[in-house]
Amino acid sequence: MPKLVTVLNGPNLNLLGQRQPEIYGHATLADVVASVAELGATLGLRIEAKQSNHEGQMVDWVQDARGTSSAIIINAGALTHTSIALLDALNAFDGPVLEVHISNIHKREVFRHHSFISQRADGVIVGCGTDGYLLALRRVASLLGV
Repeated sequence: MPKLVTVLNGPNLNLLGQRQPEIYGHATLADVVASVAELGATLGLRIEAKQSNHEGQMVDWVQDARGTSSAIIINAGALTHTSIALLDALNAFDGPVLEVHISNIHKREVFRHHSFISQRADGVIVGCGTDGYLLALRRVASLLGV
């Protein structure tokens, strides 16, 4: 059975394609999930994608992934810059963690420059648009040896 990769999206990512398309592009979250699932199948990986606007739900999903997933790809949205709870949950996950940001957070407001998630991430992809998810999945496949 193919290894499972959990793809987590945080607050407001359900609005991709609608919210600030000049920053985040026109692809919807459904478009992103479809492209990640397609590449995952090509690479021999199963994808489980989830999105929540709630920090506690994101923490629960990271904890759930401990028993089911080989890797996590996470775009925590604004929780990236605020959530020590999410960092603590990721620290309890044994597999690779790849952090993705559609925009280049380092060219934006100063408060977006710090990421708690980066302290745990095995790789960080910023500013590559929604292609960042595909880059992260390719890196995960390499780290998992598939």
